[in-house]
Amino acid sequence: MYADDETVRRILQDSGDTWAVVGLSNNRSRAAYGVAEVLQRFGKRVVPVHPKAETVHGEQGYSALADIPFPVDVVDVFVNSDLAGTVADEAVAAGAKAVWFQLGVVDEAAYGRTRAAGLDMVMDRCPAIEIPTLARRS
Repeated sequence: MYADDETVRRILQDSGDTWAVVGLSNNRSRAAYGVAEVLQRFGKRVVPVHPKAETVHGEQGYSALADIPFPVDVVDVFVNSDLAGTVADEAVAAGAKAVWFQLGVVDEAAYGRTRAAGLDMVMDRCPAIEIPTLARRS
Protein backbone atom coordinates (compact mmCIF):
# COMPACT_ATOMS: atom_id res chain seq x y z
CA MET A 1 0.00 0.00 0.00
CA TYR A 2 2.82 2.41 0.82
CA ALA A 3 5.06 1.58 -2.13
CA ASP A 4 4.69 -0.22 -5.37
CA ASP A 5 7.30 -2.69 -6.58
CA GLU A 6 8.71 -0.13 -9.03
CA THR A 7 9.40 2.35 -6.21
CA VAL A 8 11.08 -0.38 -4.16
CA ARG A 9 13.22 -1.33 -7.17
CA ARG A 10 14.10 2.29 -7.92
CA ILE A 11 15.23 2.95 -4.34
CA LEU A 12 17.26 -0.25 -4.09
CA GLN A 13 18.86 -0.06 -7.54
CA ASP A 14 18.82 3.53 -8.79
CA SER A 15 18.73 5.95 -5.86
CA GLY A 16 22.35 5.51 -4.83
CA ASP A 17 24.38 3.41 -2.47
CA THR A 18 24.80 5.60 0.62
CA TRP A 19 22.16 4.72 3.20
CA ALA A 20 21.84 6.56 6.52
CA VAL A 21 20.29 4.10 8.97
CA VAL A 22 18.57 6.07 11.71
CA GLY A 23 18.48 4.07 14.93
CA LEU A 24 21.53 1.90 14.10
CA SER A 25 23.78 1.10 17.03
CA ASN A 26 26.07 -1.78 18.03
CA ASN A 27 23.18 -3.57 19.73
CA ARG A 28 23.24 -6.86 17.79
CA SER A 29 19.77 -7.81 19.06
CA ARG A 30 18.13 -4.87 17.27
CA ALA A 31 16.73 -5.31 13.77
CA ALA A 32 18.68 -2.30 12.48
CA TYR A 33 21.97 -4.10 13.09
CA GLY A 34 21.04 -7.11 10.94
CA VAL A 35 19.37 -5.07 8.21
CA ALA A 36 22.46 -2.84 7.92
CA GLU A 37 24.59 -5.95 7.57
CA VAL A 38 22.41 -7.19 4.69
CA LEU A 39 22.54 -3.79 2.98
CA GLN A 40 26.34 -3.85 3.17
CA ARG A 41 26.44 -7.35 1.74
CA PHE A 42 24.54 -6.00 -1.28
CA GLY A 43 27.00 -3.13 -1.81
CA LYS A 44 25.38 -0.31 0.14
CA ARG A 45 27.40 2.03 2.32
CA VAL A 46 25.65 2.14 5.68
CA VAL A 47 25.98 5.28 7.80
CA PRO A 48 24.83 4.83 11.41
CA VAL A 49 22.69 7.62 12.86
CA HIS A 50 22.11 7.30 16.59
CA PRO A 51 22.51 9.59 19.62
CA LYS A 52 25.57 7.53 20.67
CA ALA A 53 27.25 8.15 17.26
CA GLU A 54 28.92 4.74 17.42
CA THR A 55 31.01 3.19 14.69
CA VAL A 56 28.95 0.23 13.42
CA HIS A 57 29.92 -2.30 10.74
CA GLY A 58 33.12 -0.31 10.19
CA GLU A 59 31.31 2.97 9.44
CA GLN A 60 31.59 6.15 11.52
CA GLY A 61 28.32 7.00 13.25
CA TYR A 62 26.69 10.42 13.57
CA SER A 63 24.25 11.65 16.19
CA ALA A 64 21.92 13.27 13.63
CA LEU A 65 21.33 13.29 9.86
CA ALA A 66 22.38 16.94 9.75
CA ASP A 67 25.82 15.98 11.13
CA ILE A 68 26.72 13.74 8.18
CA PRO A 69 29.32 15.70 6.16
CA PHE A 70 28.60 14.03 2.79
CA PRO A 71 25.51 13.36 0.67
CA VAL A 72 23.14 10.58 1.71
CA ASP A 73 21.01 8.88 -0.93
CA VAL A 74 18.50 6.96 1.19
CA VAL A 75 17.41 7.39 4.81
CA ASP A 76 16.32 4.10 6.40
CA VAL A 77 14.24 4.75 9.52
CA PHE A 78 14.26 2.44 12.57
CA VAL A 79 12.57 4.72 15.08
CA ASN A 80 9.02 4.39 16.33
CA SER A 81 6.22 5.84 14.26
CA ASP A 82 5.76 8.84 16.59
CA LEU A 83 9.29 10.03 15.76
CA ALA A 84 9.51 8.91 12.13
CA GLY A 85 7.86 11.98 10.61
CA THR A 86 10.53 14.25 12.02
CA VAL A 87 13.22 11.99 10.56
CA ALA A 88 11.50 12.08 7.15
CA ASP A 89 11.45 15.88 7.28
CA GLU A 90 15.16 15.88 8.17
CA ALA A 91 15.83 13.56 5.21
CA VAL A 92 14.12 16.03 2.88
CA ALA A 93 16.16 18.90 4.36
CA ALA A 94 19.37 16.88 3.97
CA GLY A 95 18.75 16.35 0.27
CA ALA A 96 18.18 12.59 0.34
CA LYS A 97 16.63 10.99 -2.72
CA ALA A 98 14.48 8.51 -0.81
CA VAL A 99 13.15 7.56 2.62
CA TRP A 100 12.44 4.02 3.80
CA PHE A 101 10.31 3.39 6.90
CA GLN A 102 10.91 -0.09 8.28
CA LEU A 103 8.31 -2.75 9.07
CA GLY A 104 5.87 -1.38 11.62
CA VAL A 105 6.92 2.24 11.07
CA VAL A 106 3.91 4.09 9.66
CA ASP A 107 3.18 7.82 9.42
CA GLU A 108 0.82 8.63 6.57
CA ALA A 109 1.25 12.39 6.95
CA ALA A 110 5.04 12.04 6.69
CA TYR A 111 4.58 9.80 3.65
CA GLY A 112 2.51 12.52 1.97
CA ARG A 113 4.96 15.30 2.84
CA THR A 114 7.96 13.30 1.68
CA ARG A 115 6.35 12.34 -1.64
CA ALA A 116 5.16 15.93 -2.15
CA ALA A 117 8.79 17.05 -1.71
CA GLY A 118 9.72 14.80 -4.64
CA LEU A 119 11.37 11.93 -2.79
CA ASP A 120 10.60 8.27 -3.30
CA MET A 121 9.31 6.65 -0.14
CA VAL A 122 8.54 3.17 1.12
CA MET A 123 6.74 2.58 4.38
CA ASP A 124 6.18 -0.56 6.48
CA ARG A 125 8.56 -2.76 4.45
CA CYS A 126 12.11 -4.01 4.95
CA PRO A 127 14.95 -3.60 2.44
CA ALA A 128 16.68 -6.69 3.83
CA ILE A 129 13.66 -8.71 2.67
CA GLU A 130 13.28 -6.88 -0.66
CA ILE A 131 16.88 -6.63 -1.89
CA PRO A 132 17.67 -10.39 -2.11
CA THR A 133 14.41 -10.95 -3.99
CA LEU A 134 15.24 -8.12 -6.37
CA ALA A 135 18.77 -9.46 -6.90
CA ARG A 136 17.38 -12.89 -7.83
CA ARG A 137 15.05 -11.29 -10.42
CA SER A 138 17.89 -9.31 -12.04
